Amino acid sequence: MSRTPVLSTRALNRATLARQLLLDRADVPALDAVAHLCGLQAQEPQEPFTGLWSRLRGFQPGELSELLTERHVVRTHLMRRTVHLVAAEDVLAWRARHNAMLRQRVLGVYRRELEGVDLDELAAAGRAVLADGEPRSMAELARAVADRWPEAGTRPLGEMLVAGVLAMVQLPPRGVWRTKAGVRNALVSSWLGREIDPPSPDGSDPVGQALVRRYLAAFGPAATADVRAWSGLAGLPGAVAALRGELVTFRDERGRELLDLPDAPRPDADTPAPVRFLPAFDNALLGYDDRTRIVDDADRGLSVAGARVVLVDGRTAATWDVEAGTGTVTVAPLRPFSRADRTAVAEEGRELAAFLSDGESRRVRVTAAPA
Repeated sequence: MSRTPVLSTRALNRATLARQLLLDRADVPALDAVAHLCGLQAQEPQEPFTGLWSRLRGFQPGELSELLTERHVVRTHLMRRTVHLVAAEDVLAWRARHNAMLRQRVLGVYRRELEGVDLDELAAAGRAVLADGEPRSMAELARAVADRWPEAGTRPLGEMLVAGVLAMVQLPPRGVWRTKAGVRNALVSSWLGREIDPPSPDGSDPVGQALVRRYLAAFGPAATADVRAWSGLAGLPGAVAALRGELVTFRDERGRELLDLPDAPRPDADTPAPVRFLPAFDNALLGYDDRTRIVDDADRGLSVAGARVVLVDGRTAATWDVEAGTGTVTVAPLRPFSRADRTAVAEEGRELAAFLSDGESRRVRVTAAPA
C-alpha cells in the first residue's frame, strides 16, 4: 500500500509563494491576477496596489484604478464578510453561495439588536430605497428604513443591508489610486447591469466546487479547514467530497490531509525565494487556518492586526510602514537579518518606496532587530 506523501513546511511555503505569484513576478494583466488570486483583501483601500506591485512585473497603479472605474473589478463584502477586491464576473457567480454566511456573520455581531427584524422585509425595504439608482452611504441607507424598525438602531440595520441581505458594491472613487473617498454603496445589479447568479435549482453545488478548485489553484495544497478559514463557508466539505476523484492528496508535517490540483505547481523546497513586501491583510497570510507555512505561530497576530510584513526566504521576517512626509519605507525586523538579507530587503524597499511615491523617494531605513 502506498503512503500519502508528506510535504514539509518549507515545501508548502514554496507552493504558496508560487500560487500567490510571489516566487516570480508574473507577466499577466491585473484583472487576470485578481481573478487568479480569488480576489484581494481590500478593507484598506490602497493596499491592493502594493499587493499587485509585489506580484506583477511592471505593474502600473492606473491599470487597477481603471478596472474599478470601468466596472471590471468591484469592492464588495464576500469571503469572511470582509471587503475584497473581486473580478466582476466572480462576484456575480459567487455571491449567492455566500448569502447565508454573510447574514449569519452580521447576526453574530448584532443578533440582539436585530431580533424581531424580518430580514426578507429588510432586504425589500432596502431595495425600494435604492430603486432610484442613487448610491448611498451605509448610514443614509439605514436611516431611510429605520422608522420601520426603530429599536434595532441604524448601525445594525446598515451592516445587515450592505453586508448581509443585499448584494452591494462600494463605488469608486473609493479604492482608486491615491484617492481618499467615503463609502458609497450601490446594488451589484445596478452597477454591473445584471442580477447575481441564483443558487443551483437542483441542490447541487457547482459554485462550491468551482470555489474549491479556484482556491487550490491560488492557495494549495491545503486542508479543508484552510478552505473554510479562507471562505467563511461551512458547507464546502460537500463540494470537496464531490471533487475528490480529481484531486491529489498529501499530508503536512502535522499529519493533516492536504488536497491539491494534480498539475498545480509545487516547486522544490530549496527553490530560492526573493524578498517580498506584503500589504495589510494580504491573502498569503489570511488564506489559511494553519498559517505556519508562511508565518511563525509566535507572529500570527501580525496578520490579524493588519501589519504589513516583509517576507525573507519566503517567511514573515519583518514589518514595514511608510514614514509620513518623507516617503521613507521603514522596516522593523522581527529577528536579526544576515548581511545578505539586510541588503536584499533594503534593495526591494527602495523599489517599493519609488513605486509608492511615483519615483520621488527611494529612501528606506531598516531598524535594529530586537535583542
